Amino acid sequence: MTARTQRVPSARRRMILMLIAVGSLLAVLIGWNVFGQVMMKKAAREMPVPPQTVSTTRVALDDWQPALAAIGSLRASRGADLAFDVSGVIATVNLKSGDVVQQGDVLVQLRDEDDAALLNQAETAAALAKLTFDRAQRQIAVKAISQADYDTIAADYKAKQASVQYARVILGKKQLRAPFTGRAGIITLSPGAYVSAGSPIVTLQQLDPIRVDFQVPQRDLAQLEVGQRVSLRSNAHPQQEFTATLSAIEPKVDTDTRNVRVEASAANSDGLLVPGMFVNVSVEVGSARRELTLPQAAITFNPYGQTVFIVKPPAGKDDKPTAQQAFVTTGATRGDQVAIVGGLEAGTEVVTSGQLKLKNGTPLVINNSHQPANDPAPRPQEH
Repeated sequence: MTARTQRVPSARRRMILMLIAVGSLLAVLIGWNVFGQVMMKKAAREMPVPPQTVSTTRVALDDWQPALAAIGSLRASRGADLAFDVSGVIATVNLKSGDVVQQGDVLVQLRDEDDAALLNQAETAAALAKLTFDRAQRQIAVKAISQADYDTIAADYKAKQASVQYARVILGKKQLRAPFTGRAGIITLSPGAYVSAGSPIVTLQQLDPIRVDFQVPQRDLAQLEVGQRVSLRSNAHPQQEFTATLSAIEPKVDTDTRNVRVEASAANSDGLLVPGMFVNVSVEVGSARRELTLPQAAITFNPYGQTVFIVKPPAGKDDKPTAQQAFVTTGATRGDQVAIVGGLEAGTEVVTSGQLKLKNGTPLVINNSHQPANDPAPRPQEH
């Protein structure tokens, strides 16, 4: 019994000693890990920040023409899909696809022999009625016929004249004439083909001048005036800018979009602009002024404001320039540029690329061999 009692405390002591040893080991490991982290942070703080390569530019004071940007659609000044009022068989086609035609030109002729015969018949009857009417006038002057007979003859003469006019109208409907000067579209019909009344025969578009329809928000309505200069750019002719003039402003605002429709007119004697094209529209509003500008790439846009990194000159002879973050107030944009309203002065050197690697005090290596785009009116590049 005594030996058993002695073995129990001995086992407990061994368990306690083992727990103490394990706890001590854990404490040493945790302490070593914490000490290592502290030393690493201290070394990181004391380690010099490596210089970062960036490109820079200086804030410039440029001429700035305020403008409103929009997307527009081209429309012919006059356009129509021409069709006959009557059905018939085509006799002649007097144009080719793409021809420029003059107002009044006969474009397509239907067979009209029967209608021409009816016109001749009506004209003959009208000529006879005129002779009878002239004779009746002489007779009524000497009281040779009654007034009732004279009135009947006069009425018959007027009816015959109306019949001639009606026959001419019917005959004229067999000709498809150009209602205005313009360029014809593609025509696929040939002589002998039967056409129904109302079926489109050919489209006719007056391309010079050409109209531009676009919309602007109602908040910009007060800046618009008829006669303002409008610039147009199309990806069909990326290297060319077209000039137009604001010609009309819709007198009401769309209740669904709260936009107002605007129309501009552009000379198009060379026919480069075609109805249905979309174009980038820029309406010059207000007077030109001087603005501080930077490439948009230089601005870091954040929820709490826009910032740039200013290049601070080196503190000593062997030091490098450093980065200093600064808040700026931006204004309107044009192309690759943005106007700087506040926060910078003309001539200040600003980082234009490499900002993600920077913080306050970062040493800089400036390499301006490659600069971000800074074109106020960029054009698509063809590769």
